[in-house]
Amino acid sequence: MEAIARVYARSLFEVAQEADKLDTVREQLGEFTDALDGNQELSVFFFSPYFSTEEKKTSLGGALEGADPITENFLELLIEKHRMPAVFRVRRELDALWEEENKLLPVQITSAVELESSTVERIGREIGEQTGRKVNLTASVDPDVLGGIVLRVGNQILDATIRTRLESLRKQVAKA
Repeated sequence: MEAIARVYARSLFEVAQEADKLDTVREQLGEFTDALDGNQELSVFFFSPYFSTEEKKTSLGGALEGADPITENFLELLIEKHRMPAVFRVRRELDALWEEENKLLPVQITSAVELESSTVERIGREIGEQTGRKVNLTASVDPDVLGGIVLRVGNQILDATIRTRLESLRKQVAKA
């Protein structure tokens, strides 16, 4: 299913990019998948084999009123090919392609206490300068951290917490 989603997402990405409507199509696909995720009856309708392709396409037209034709055609294609259950994976893949295209780098800062906004901004700015990418920065508080911070940059994690240091020390003492 992942490979199928990747192929569909890449195709949608290229068509939307060529038409200079990538942001619009990405947003509309996101809204549609959010609606499916938030409405059990709607999900059952679009994913169920009990409803015909024509019924689904007719309902899709009403649900996507005012949507870009690229988005509408893409979702109709998923319905025709009975690939609608892959729509969530397609969205994830499309988001990843969009982030890569826009050189966005997700950065998550987790600390034991709330950090000052200037500190968070400075960390984001430094990471952006070092990587040459736009940083999509989020900060959260987790009391289990004890002290220090956990920094997740894309798929990499830098754990500079007291908890991790104590755990490392415990392992060293246990070995000795």
